[in-house]
Amino acid sequence: MGRSRYKITEPDQPHFVTCTVLEWLPVFTRPETVDILLDSLRFLQANAGLKVYAWVVLENHLHLVVQAPGLGEVLARFKSWTAHELIRLLTERGVRAYLDRLAFAKRAHKADREHQFWQEGSHPELIGSAAMMRQKVDYIHFNPVKRGYVDRPEQWRYSSARVYLGESGLLEVCREW
Repeated sequence: MGRSRYKITEPDQPHFVTCTVLEWLPVFTRPETVDILLDSLRFLQANAGLKVYAWVVLENHLHLVVQAPGLGEVLARFKSWTAHELIRLLTERGVRAYLDRLAFAKRAHKADREHQFWQEGSHPELIGSAAMMRQKVDYIHFNPVKRGYVDRPEQWRYSSARVYLGESGLLEVCREW
């Protein structure tokens, strides 16, 4: 079932995607772990034609509205590189409990590695209309509010909400849909 979720129905259109850490481990609680995600997204924007319309990073997952030629492949590159870098960082920091869980929970077909970082798939949903785009952007921006982390979306540092208010953000965002 997992790999089939990588199928992007219309690769030239924006999609809402979710990337979740295996076993929902709270890895993104420190700036250096989030920086790995943002660095990868910036690289893909500059080198793979990735357009980011909205994004949010929470402690154990991230949501994106993105578009790119070959979006499935771009997402696979994102997940592969970030997994490698995050496991390297966890190893350097000696975060044995997380590494043990990532090793124990990995899928049997991942025989080429000791750990699996991301859950399989990204659950892509085609953004078929302006109304759906607005709904997904709002969902992304209000996620930290709904979880009780902040009172207003723009207070969450790791999100595109500030950009939609005309302020600077941590990642270039395309607001024209």
